[in-house]
Amino acid sequence: MKWFPAALVSGALLIPVHAIVAVPEIPFKVSPGVFSLQNLNSILLDPRYANATDSEGQTLVPPTLSEFAHTFQQDLKTTLGLQVPVESSESALEGSIFITLSNNTTRFRDAAGRATSEGYQLEIGEAVTISGASPLGAWWGTRSVLQLAVLNEKQLNYGIATDSPGWANRGLMLDAGRHFYPPSFIQELCSYLSFFKQNTLQLHMSDNLNNYPQRYSKERTLSLYSAFRPWSDNPALAGLSPLKNESYSRQDLEDMQRACAARGVTIVPEIEAPGHALSIVKWKPQLGLEDLSMLNISHPETIPAVKMIWSTLLPWFHSKTVHIGADEYDKRHIRDYARFVNEIAEHILSESGKKVRIWGTFTPSQGSDVSKNVMQQHWANYDDNAYWDFIKNGYQVLNAYNYFYIVNKWSATYMPPLSKSKAFTGSPSHGQFSPNIFDVTNVTNNPPRSDPNVHGHLVCLWNDWGPNGTTVLEAFHAFRDALPAMADKQWGGNLTEAQYDKVMESLQASAPGQNLERRIKSKTSTILDYRFLESTDGRNEVEDYSGNNYHGKIQGHGCRAMNKSMLFSGDCWIETPLGSKGRDFTLSFSVKPQQHQGKLFDGPDSTLTFDHQNLTMISGGIFYTLNYTLPLDTWTDVNISRKNERTYLSVSGGKKMEFLTVLGIWGQGFVWAPMAFEAPVASIGSKFVGEIGKVTVIDKAL
Repeated sequence: MKWFPAALVSGALLIPVHAIVAVPEIPFKVSPGVFSLQNLNSILLDPRYANATDSEGQTLVPPTLSEFAHTFQQDLKTTLGLQVPVESSESALEGSIFITLSNNTTRFRDAAGRATSEGYQLEIGEAVTISGASPLGAWWGTRSVLQLAVLNEKQLNYGIATDSPGWANRGLMLDAGRHFYPPSFIQELCSYLSFFKQNTLQLHMSDNLNNYPQRYSKERTLSLYSAFRPWSDNPALAGLSPLKNESYSRQDLEDMQRACAARGVTIVPEIEAPGHALSIVKWKPQLGLEDLSMLNISHPETIPAVKMIWSTLLPWFHSKTVHIGADEYDKRHIRDYARFVNEIAEHILSESGKKVRIWGTFTPSQGSDVSKNVMQQHWANYDDNAYWDFIKNGYQVLNAYNYFYIVNKWSATYMPPLSKSKAFTGSPSHGQFSPNIFDVTNVTNNPPRSDPNVHGHLVCLWNDWGPNGTTVLEAFHAFRDALPAMADKQWGGNLTEAQYDKVMESLQASAPGQNLERRIKSKTSTILDYRFLESTDGRNEVEDYSGNNYHGKIQGHGCRAMNKSMLFSGDCWIETPLGSKGRDFTLSFSVKPQQHQGKLFDGPDSTLTFDHQNLTMISGGIFYTLNYTLPLDTWTDVNISRKNERTYLSVSGGKKMEFLTVLGIWGQGFVWAPMAFEAPVASIGSKFVGEIGKVTVIDKAL
């Protein structure tokens, strides 16, 4: 514990400094007294800076201080139940939260001693004052206020915190090339990152399943799953993105980028080439090497084609940096590779002024003369030594060390979920990780913590086995527990694992702007209870007996209650006020189908159907089918339960059947793996013909 000279906050004598347990931790000089947010009367916005923006950050669409203040206002309501106005004032008033910009930004420094616009000072007394180095810094201060309020029953200790991140890039890389993630998920994910002061989501938007030309025919290679997610109407790019329903339009990307920026998170777009480029080769087959997942850089059309792609898409992207991939290319063509990187980087800079990143692949000692204006994103020590090959040679480096990799669903090396313990033991001495650590076994391969060429750290989640391997939300659960722990280390915090474990359950349940766990509020463990006791003649409501008042509405024509069941005509359904229920749950119902058709239950994340006779769960457009068919004109009791990462179905008290998927591993074998679905509870009985009896959803697996 350090001691600081006495200072005054709201007339109180400051006492020892310590780190408050939040995520990331907050350095705090405590003084006697408590500010109760129960007595909060307003958010006061300093009008002198209301329209100010952060010009030093990563985004080209930075919110104003006023916009951040109004988002904070919404978060106070949704997270704490506090509804207060945003008003204008040039100073703090008792009972208010005053948001302003600091007149002394030199106090906010990163690990290298450079000024950072992401710092803030939090002063708590008779009022709460958040003074940001920029509007973004003030935003991070509001995250601290929210977390402290959640963890301390809306009571904030008096004192001062002066806080700033050690590194500029903190967050996650998400492989959206081999698994599509809808825009709504991306926006929720940014909200989750933001709550823990992570500011970067690298969106990997083109890729393919791994190709093995020594084992695969040309026809098999061209049948491999590949995707190029940005979808353009430009005729010159026709055919590049054939999966329009699993692509991002310009408006999608606009909405995602602005929604994420509104919470301090920048989407850094990645288009992968010249390796992992099967989608481009399918579009222009003449551009492929012998390995068709790689571009032939020496072909005269290759670099112009990639430049055309970037010229089309650059106006869509609102980040100061873009990622051009450049990972895992043929070692026989290193000089061509370096020429490709340099030409594309120069093209992007000249057209847009944007900087470029690549994956660390080839080193100067191997003959790669990639420009030092291109940032290297290090990931594998068997490909390069980040410190000796790049940093010592004057390159800027972003740490994406594969020690923190996750391959979704199954991996012999990068098994999900990511262990949170790695954040607390990820150094050569088995101490805490920090972004300057590129080797957890050899300290001589790690630069000093203060090295200015280290620009931060990203956790990476990959979908090596393609879209059928996981649901969208299984990706979240692969890093749910570990990513906030990494946020503490990426910021520069020193939480212990015990401290982290003590607060995370409360914080995860309170992160605003998202519901990635698909929580549903309930007075008891019974969330929904439809008994179909009442006649629906002349009414369209189905009563919920759970006590939660989640009453259903009958839509369409032909539904009617009859003796504790609902008869569905195929032209009617029940709409509930719910969506999906995440882990854990049991969904129980009785069913008497007259035809093998229709959706028994539907939701935003999954659907239970038997359109193809066998009971099937659909998620992300992928069908996961059981070897079971409901008998016609017979009552069957059905239970669907999810426990952690597994989902089961049982009928009439019989043996549980598990929903599984099959993964193709490196073209050499298969692995059967469990699926974890959310309960689809938004609607019941769409296109279904028959009867459904008592429906219940409970908050545990039976």
